[in-house]
Amino acid sequence: MVSVERDLGVIIASNLKVADHCQQAHATANRMLGLVARTVKHRNISIMVHLYKSLVRPHLEYSTSVWIPHYQKDKLLLEKVQRRFTRLFDDLRSREYKDRLKVLKLWSLEERCHRSDLIELFKMARGLFAIPLTYFFKFSTGPFGSTTRGHSWKLIKAHSNTDTRLYFFSSRVLNR
Repeated sequence: MVSVERDLGVIIASNLKVADHCQQAHATANRMLGLVARTVKHRNISIMVHLYKSLVRPHLEYSTSVWIPHYQKDKLLLEKVQRRFTRLFDDLRSREYKDRLKVLKLWSLEERCHRSDLIELFKMARGLFAIPLTYFFKFSTGPFGSTTRGHSWKLIKAHSNTDTRLYFFSSRVLNR
């Protein structure tokens, strides 16, 4: 039996799967997108993109460093909202999704998650984060000391036997 807890707006199951949170984020973001689509009749691209970024996307990306989806079904569920947004414009409907993103100057949600992970890593490395870098990572210490090709920032990740640990922040960010 799987129990579910909600803390600070993030829904986590006892098996550490985030499917429930993805469904909740999808439903909330979809409702917000419907509200924007119903209330804004003149669909200027720049105005609609700003509305999407400020009203809809925060529901999809809230605290993604904690619960980032790694199953394809969860990624596609969240990406559906952005696909729906890109189809709101009549002249873009016939184009492929990637082309619509280029025209609207948006990134896919997966690319944004990668970017947010790298930003968090940068903050840790520069000491701008409350948690030190050594809490998640170890520095490489090879036979020639800790430097590798002129720098000492080579990080190694902990070995993982479980699927859950494989998609944890410290493993996820170094696999990219």
